[in-house]
Amino acid sequence: MDNALGDFLRARRELVTPAEVGLPPGNTLRRVPGLRREEVALLAGISAEYYLRLEQGRDRSPSAQVIDAIAAVLRLDAEGTAYLLALAQPKSRRRPARSEDRVPAGLALLLRTINVPAMVINKYNDVVAANALAQELSPDNTPGVNRLRSLFLDPAAPGYHPDWEKITVAAVAHLRAQAGTETRDDRLHALIEEMSLKSDRFRQLWARHDVRLSTGGNVRVRHPKVGDLDLLVEKFAVVGSDGLEALLLHAKPGTPTADALALLSSMALEAR
Repeated sequence: MDNALGDFLRARRELVTPAEVGLPPGNTLRRVPGLRREEVALLAGISAEYYLRLEQGRDRSPSAQVIDAIAAVLRLDAEGTAYLLALAQPKSRRRPARSEDRVPAGLALLLRTINVPAMVINKYNDVVAANALAQELSPDNTPGVNRLRSLFLDPAAPGYHPDWEKITVAAVAHLRAQAGTETRDDRLHALIEEMSLKSDRFRQLWARHDVRLSTGGNVRVRHPKVGDLDLLVEKFAVVGSDGLEALLLHAKPGTPTADALALLSSMALEAR
């Protein structure tokens, strides 16, 4: 990741069409899928030579004003703009100390007592802890399982997740946001390399450089025992940890999904 800024700029400009920024398509054959470098420079109000230096990594200290102008051309949202700014103004690149995935005692107690599927995952998408109902919902929620590997490499995943394509987009964007820009993380890089080698889908999505921290939403699953579920998802950062997140899944009261979760809960109790 020697030129992370250039990689990001190149990937994002290839996703923006001339029509999206008000440029005529022109009569010549375009050799790039999105905007040309000189088009980004023109729209951002900077010289083509300066923008070229940014993409090539020969200038690593653009001003905040230049970053804002480029972000607007590339149609970045607030998270994407903040990520670009962090790439352009990097802090220390010190190798991080090995972190421990230690779940606070109070959170561990909550997992055991709350009556919804709940788990804790780390920034590598490993399940660190999970209650019985979460594991009844899916074996991918078992502690020690990497949910990213399951999502992309398990042939059964698209059948379990009716919105598999949408979920994979969100998962990769969240991973990139979690990865951040400030430290060298060999464990994360090894995971990315492994996934890129084993999954064409992951490799294509990682190359897009989408950045988005997911804080919740909804997800549909097709459970082999209780059928289709429409689950609400809540994510919370575990304060004081290195990237741990608590993940809770629940349903609107009185819905078929709520009834299905109650049935799964009784199955989990019987299995103990």
